[in-house]
Amino acid sequence: MDLQSIMANHTLYWVLFFVIAIASWIVSAELERRIKKYSQVKLTMTGKEVAEKMLRDNGITDVQVISTKGQLTDHYNPANKTVNLSETVYNQANVAAAAVAAHECGHAIQHDKAYAPVKLRSALVPVVSFSSKIVTWVILFGMLFVESFPILLEVGIAMFALTTLFSFITLPVEVDASRRAMNWLQESGITDRETTEMASKALHGAAYTYLVAALSSLATLIYYILILMGGRRD
Repeated sequence: MDLQSIMANHTLYWVLFFVIAIASWIVSAELERRIKKYSQVKLTMTGKEVAEKMLRDNGITDVQVISTKGQLTDHYNPANKTVNLSETVYNQANVAAAAVAAHECGHAIQHDKAYAPVKLRSALVPVVSFSSKIVTWVILFGMLFVESFPILLEVGIAMFALTTLFSFITLPVEVDASRRAMNWLQESGITDRETTEMASKALHGAAYTYLVAALSSLATLIYYILILMGGRRD
């Protein structure tokens, strides 16, 4: 690969990197703003109570709702069947807390219903977890020896492609969990028309973070492929 090709590939990558980095910052800042804003709109039930009721209403009795330290640490753990809510979401009664709690319960329902994208993502977890530990080194050495030993970079790209695929599979999983959350919040009467719209905006803000992460992964994957193609031409 000549110097001109290398510089062209790097220039393209850094342009994409900065565009996505700026988009990520904007999305994160907007999400934080929405969460803070809708945390001021009070409801009658705490995040813990919302989560427990949503699970009961969906016939799920073997999932526990627990509190976890930190901010934006909310998640569903299918391994031990726990809905983990950050302390503010767990203890507070407001629109933001209700939206986040219902969203995480949406994931619990997905697992209970064997939602296809969740099954696919779960199947990829062990592979992605393993590859993520070594993919950086495989790609680094693959780039160094791309002309003499291109198969190493090919392996690295294949491993990174799994990570990119995982990111894109996550998108419908998150969107579906939010859809389940919003439908239930309104049907259960926990939110009215106005507060349902607020909760929806909060969850949409969170969904954009996954979209930006997926696009970032895709841009990096394309960059690695361009390097491989350039090395092969040489």
